[in-house]
Amino acid sequence: MSIIPKRLHGVCLLLLSLCLLLWYNHVTRSWVSMKMGLRGYVRVLPNSRSSSYFLDFHCGRCAVVSSSGQMLASGQGQEIGKQECVIRMNAAPTVGYEADVGNRTSLRVVSHTSVPHLVRQQGFFFGREADTRYVVWGPEKNMRQDGKGKVFNALVKLARKYPQTHIYTVTREKIQYCDAVFQNETGKNRMKSGAFLSTGFFTMILALEMCDSILVYGMIDGSYCSHANHSFVPYHYYEPSRLDECRMYHVHEHAKRGGHRFITEKVIYSRWALQGKLWFVYPSWSPHQDQ
Repeated sequence: MSIIPKRLHGVCLLLLSLCLLLWYNHVTRSWVSMKMGLRGYVRVLPNSRSSSYFLDFHCGRCAVVSSSGQMLASGQGQEIGKQECVIRMNAAPTVGYEADVGNRTSLRVVSHTSVPHLVRQQGFFFGREADTRYVVWGPEKNMRQDGKGKVFNALVKLARKYPQTHIYTVTREKIQYCDAVFQNETGKNRMKSGAFLSTGFFTMILALEMCDSILVYGMIDGSYCSHANHSFVPYHYYEPSRLDECRMYHVHEHAKRGGHRFITEKVIYSRWALQGKLWFVYPSWSPHQDQ
């Protein structure tokens, strides 16, 4: 008679141990996920201290929406809105352009030069788009966290005013990684060649890290501007009076100092698309066109 209680006691202890183990595993995984995430993207905290909270964001299918004038009259807004996550660049507006670019934003990749636009329209970006995550990149002199980085200071002020907002900065190590990717793809040192990586380049690298599949809207292929019959559209869909897109691309591509290599970057994207994770759906083109 004494054997049965002992067996029951052993089973109960085993079940209790399993429950505790499952609970501990759940808590540990949640904490690790919160602390780890994508290590190249660090959250800005209201107290301005260095943060160890990384971007923890994953999507099955993403729409990456370019700011290109190619989006005008595209009618892609509804299709863009169907995707699990929508990634935009800088302060590209949606109001008034919903039919072409959609009206939902999951994440914005923002250049340090566009942060003043966020500040001026903070009621919209951190009020109406309060659930949007913002990933900001910039040079060390603007992003330093010792009180002398003007852009970082502005982000801290926004984090204080809107404590529920999710603002992240691209770490120096991540920017160096992106430089290395550019050099590996082109054989050219970015700094020695006088080039600056574009916001689009940082966006594509982040999208490849956080999305299982990516649909790209508004990006032309690298050879597009060399065709005699290419269309003339504004550089940005929301700035119709600005330079033509292809003209802007040519100016930057051949600038000796301070230019973005837009055409070169698009050739790089076409190679990445061969891996089967990246599709250019509007304008629709195949990576084989750009080889």
